[in-house]
Amino acid sequence: MSPIRIVIAKPGLDGHDRGAKIIARVLRDSGFEVIYTGLHQTPDQIVATAIQEDVAAIGLSILSGAHMGLFTKTLDLLKDAGAPEILVFGGGIIPEEDRQKLITLGVGEIFTPGAPTQEIVDWLKNSLKTSI
Repeated sequence: MSPIRIVIAKPGLDGHDRGAKIIARVLRDSGFEVIYTGLHQTPDQIVATAIQEDVAAIGLSILSGAHMGLFTKTLDLLKDAGAPEILVFGGGIIPEEDRQKLITLGVGEIFTPGAPTQEIVDWLKNSLKTSI
């Protein structure tokens, strides 16, 4: 069985990618195949990469405060592309009120700074129903 593929992306103008790189490494070491898109990606670029790479999930790392727009745009583009089944999750500095709104809109989960990396791995495995 081939590994589950996941895109990890840094949308917008935020240039702080340490957290995204840590998560990418942790997921890779846990058996996922990770495609890291790099800094300053647009939702259009992220969704195009996700579809081209045939991924099961997209993880967005957002520290800039633009999380509502970037997550919403990504979800909308996935629907428009006929790929609403791609799981979207994220992390960053996101207030609890916004976290709840994003989950209601269709984001699978939001992990805030300090979340244990194993919690993220376990959540993904459970959400994607895999036994990597």
